[in-house]
Order: sequence, then structure tokens, then C-alpha cells
Amino acid sequence: MTFSLATWNINSVRLREELVVKLLAEEGPDVLCLQECKSPVDKMPFEAFAAIGYKHIVARGQKGYNGVAILSKIPMQEAGAHDFAALGHARHIAGKLESGVTVHNFYVPAGGDVADRTVNEKFGQKLDYLTDMRDWFRGNRPEKSILVGDLNIAPREDDVWDHKKLLKVVSHTPIEVAHLAETQEAGNWVDITRQDIPEGLLYSWWSYRARDWDAADKGRRLDHIWASGDISQAAHSSRVLRSARGWEKPSDHAPVFASFDL
Repeated sequence: MTFSLATWNINSVRLREELVVKLLAEEGPDVLCLQECKSPVDKMPFEAFAAIGYKHIVARGQKGYNGVAILSKIPMQEAGAHDFAALGHARHIAGKLESGVTVHNFYVPAGGDVADRTVNEKFGQKLDYLTDMRDWFRGNRPEKSILVGDLNIAPREDDVWDHKKLLKVVSHTPIEVAHLAETQEAGNWVDITRQDIPEGLLYSWWSYRARDWDAADKGRRLDHIWASGDISQAAHSSRVLRSARGWEKPSDHAPVFASFDL
């Protein structure tokens, strides 16, 4: 079985319903994971997605912020949702495909603007969330699993536009990178995007604050696709659909893709 998968922080699934339909129609991934849906589940526009073949959907939502969903052409059953760090946020949902592959969809807290938990509660919540993820995967070692989502951390020097300038900026600080590495190690996760594209600058997010995001190109790779070690070698064809960042009324994130032969 070969299937393609994409992850995309959509920044409001109701506001950008047409962009999701455009992506599904033009790119046709078998599975699409969305983050920051910003909607209760009963108000997410699932009928529009089902109408073009994405009839299998699992989701967690809440009004106005957070929210995650997995849309699939392939039969899929919900495989749980976990409230990491007990924040009461809709930030995780898992689905199990008919092939037996479990897909975990995450929206890790952004962490606010100040990289100091003593003055910024949100930064502390981010670190606690990652720690809880790490501990959970240590106790629930993943097999035949894929983890995707907006992890809100650009771990490598070439995942940001300027490593030195961003070392004290939330999403690229050493403490965040270390927490993410521990989480990755705990689940024996392989960074599929960098397995396929091992060298060079690579981004999936460009700030709305940039007047000309494309020319300035001050991006970060915040969106990730990982696979458990037992299936990591089955992955290929990774890419970032950079052009989606330039669509009308876009999300500030671009979709990230990978394919798997299982």
C-alpha cells in the first residue's frame, strides 16, 4: 500500500475552507492533518471535504483556538486523543488507517513571545507539553506510527533563516530544541522531511508581519512529519508546498508532504 500524507496548520478551517478544498482537489493527499482549526467539531466544514472523497474524519475542537483534525480517503478509525500537560486544549488526535498505521496529529503550544517560564506562563506550558509527550512515548513506544503537526519548533540551524539571530527567539531556543529532541528520541521517531531533504534551508512558516514574505524569505520549519523507526525507511517524496503560502488569504504555514510504501 502506498499512500501520501500532508500536514497543514490552517489557521481557521472555517475561514479557509476553500483553501483546504483547493489543496485536496489539486494535490490529492490520501490523508490530510490540520491544526489550529479554531472551531468546535460540530461546526467544522466536513461535508465539503467528504464531497470530494474525504469521508473518514476524526477531530478535536474548541471555539476560537486550537483544534486538530485528520481527513482521510482511506478507511480510518479514531485511535484516541490525549490532553498533554493537562491544559484542557484540543491539541492531539490520532487515527488508525486500515493498513494498521496510526497517525498522531499534534499542535504543540506556540509558547508566547518571551523564552522564560518565570515571566511567561505560555512558555512553561510549551515545555511541560513536550515533557509530557516525551514521557508518554517512553511508556507507549510507537510502532507502525506517523507523527505530524505544527510542533512550533525549528530544531536545526538550517530550519531558520538566521540561526544566531533566532537563538533567543521562541521556537528556536536551545531549551525548546532539547525538549523536542528528547521527545523524538523517546519514541524512536525519525524526522522524515530531513531524511529525504538532508541539507539546505527549509521552511514551512513565514510570518504575516513580513510585507513581502516571499522576497524576505525569513522562514522557519515549524511543521514536521516523523515516523517510527520500524517504518521510517518506507517514507519518500517529502516536500513543502511553498506556493500555498501565497494563495489568497492564506495561512502563514505551508503544507508539508510525504509518501509511504507500506
